[in-house]
Amino acid sequence: MTVFPANAENIDKLAAVIGAGEAVAFPTETVYGLGVDACNDTAVAKIFEIKGRPQFNPLIIHIRDLAQAEALGVFSPIAKSLAEAHWPGALTLVVPRRSDNQAHNEVSLLASAGLPSLALRVPAHPVAQALLAAAQCPLAAPSANKSGQLSPTLATHVAKDFPNLPILDGGACAKGLESTIIGCLEDDPILLRRGSLDPAALEETLGHHLRYLPEDDSQTAKLAPGRLVRHYAPQAHLRLNAETIEAHEALLAFGTKIPSYAGLCLNLSPTGNLTEAAANLFSYLHELDAATHRIAVMPIPDEGLGAAINDRLKKAASSK
Repeated sequence: MTVFPANAENIDKLAAVIGAGEAVAFPTETVYGLGVDACNDTAVAKIFEIKGRPQFNPLIIHIRDLAQAEALGVFSPIAKSLAEAHWPGALTLVVPRRSDNQAHNEVSLLASAGLPSLALRVPAHPVAQALLAAAQCPLAAPSANKSGQLSPTLATHVAKDFPNLPILDGGACAKGLESTIIGCLEDDPILLRRGSLDPAALEETLGHHLRYLPEDDSQTAKLAPGRLVRHYAPQAHLRLNAETIEAHEALLAFGTKIPSYAGLCLNLSPTGNLTEAAANLFSYLHELDAATHRIAVMPIPDEGLGAAINDRLKKAASSK
């Protein structure tokens, strides 16, 4: 049996599963979420693998309260006023990552698609709050369904897609629609995704109308689950599918058959494991980008998470 009543014993049991780097499903007031430790790169990579998510889109990070959120992200006065008025609740705020306190900013880069912002939410559901307290870490938690399928509002919905996944049964979700997402990366907040929180309530808090981003805006740089996301583009030039390494290049390797090379090299997965490679992708790109102007990238199998890795690498390379 994979569906567990949401009592204290089972909440502690599933918190231990999260601590071991695995995924669990849990209820929120919006929909059921598929949660992992947001600070564990490999666990976050498993989310994309489990969901069959076609790209590395940003994930909503669930936290206990505003204090924990402010340890992770930079809140402008406007962002803070929205959080104070509507958290806990069905509001996700996209804010810059905090860079001045690294000890408290360990959320995986993969969870934010490699970019320096975070989508943060404090859920109102008591089971979600209890799980966050027991797990003692932020939870990266997209909806607990296969990518592109209907979002789940009952534990039985989750079990249909993920029969072997441990699921906390908290009953029916009260709202049944994903959270509303507001981008707070500039002075003027912007609505990035409509959801179960009425924008009129947010406009009442703000004292003015919200800017709306057109649903077909292909130039969007604001990160939001459910929206088109601009890729992470390093400053260094990327050369893909490299079989040999040229002078003055660093190497982003994969697998066991690495070309003979004495320079800077980081291997996404020495064993050729695509989940491990996905977990390391953005952190390794950042590390190499800080050290060199040219990066040679070995071929990555274009299957499973490899397709998502290649998609992100192609977009990064094409921006140059």
